[in-house]
Amino acid sequence: MIRAGRLKYVQTLAGLAEQLGVSYGTLRNKRLHAVEGHPAPISSPTARVQLWDSEQTAAFHAGKPVPALSDTDDDQDLLDRHEAALELGVSAATWNGYKSDPRLAEHVVQVPEEGGTEHWPRYVVREFKNSRPGRGAGGGRRTGSGDVVPRDQLQPRIAELLDANPAVTVGDVVDALGVVFPTAQAGLVRVRGRRIADLVEAEPGLTAAQAAERLGFPKATRKGAVAAAEAELHARSALPYLQNVADALARAGVAEPVQVEVRQLAGGHLAAAVPLAEGQGAPALVWDERFGWRTATSRRHPIGKDAGTRPEGEGIHYLASGTHPDPEVLIGSLAKVGAQR
Repeated sequence: MIRAGRLKYVQTLAGLAEQLGVSYGTLRNKRLHAVEGHPAPISSPTARVQLWDSEQTAAFHAGKPVPALSDTDDDQDLLDRHEAALELGVSAATWNGYKSDPRLAEHVVQVPEEGGTEHWPRYVVREFKNSRPGRGAGGGRRTGSGDVVPRDQLQPRIAELLDANPAVTVGDVVDALGVVFPTAQAGLVRVRGRRIADLVEAEPGLTAAQAAERLGFPKATRKGAVAAAEAELHARSALPYLQNVADALARAGVAEPVQVEVRQLAGGHLAAAVPLAEGQGAPALVWDERFGWRTATSRRHPIGKDAGTRPEGEGIHYLASGTHPDPEVLIGSLAKVGAQR
C-alpha cells in the first residue's frame, strides 16, 4: 500500500529506470529491481503494476541505509484493489463489482496519474464497509423497500446479500433490491459463479461443484452457478495474456494503458478490446479467441455484434497469425498495416 503522506514518493518501474539513468528494457533485462537487498515493492504482490518508494530505491542504489516505512495503518493510507478487498473481507473479483459504487468511485486515486492503478483511501473503504446492507445501524436497504438499484450496482448489492446469507433466494433479491425477477435471477447466478471461481482459484484441487457446496449454495441453484463459474474461469484464463499484450502496446506508445476486460460472446466465445492511440489508423484492436487479433472500425463499440462468423469488411485487418501471437509480433504486424494505408 501507499502509506499516508508517501504518495509523492511513489515510483513505477519506468521511474526507477529513469532514476538509474538506464532504459526500461535494460532495467527489466538485468532485473536491477530484483537484486539482493533491493527494497520490496510497496504495492500488493498480486498488483498488475508494481510500485516502489523512491526514497527507498534512491538510498539503496546510492549505497546508503534504506529508510523504513511506517507499519502502522492510517486512515489516509492508499489501498490498491487487492488491499481494499482484504480490508473489506471479500475477494478482489467481488471488489471489482463494488468499486463503481459512488461511495467509492468519487474517491478513487490513479497512481500514477496517467494510466495508473486505482487506489482508495483506507477511511473510504472502512466507511463503505460500515454502510453496506446489514452492516451496522442504519446500513443498507430494508427488505421490501422497493428501491430500484442502478445496473452497475446490482451485483455488488447481491454480493452483500450473499455475504449475509449464502442461501438467499431470487425472491429475496427482488424484495430487497426492487428489481424484476429475471434481473435478480441472472445477477444471483453470476455472483454465485464468481464466488465459486474465486474458491477454485484459491484451491486448485477443488471442483466447481465442490466449491458450490463448500460455499453453502442450495442444491437447486448449483447447476446454474457452476456453469457460470466455469465460464468465469474460462474468461480469467485468457486475461494474463491479454493484459500482457495491452501493456506491451502501451509501452510501445501505440495504445492507451487499460485494464483489459474480457467479454463472453454467443456460444461462450471470448473477446476483448484495446483502444489505440491517435494516429494508429484504427480506433482499437480486438481479440477473438476464434480468430485472433484484428483492427476495429469503432472505438465506442469495437467488438460489435457477434454473428458467429469471422468479421470482414473495410477497416478490418487481421494481424499476425494464430490466436496468441507474441506482443512484439503483433506490434510489428500493426505497423505494417499502418504503412500500407
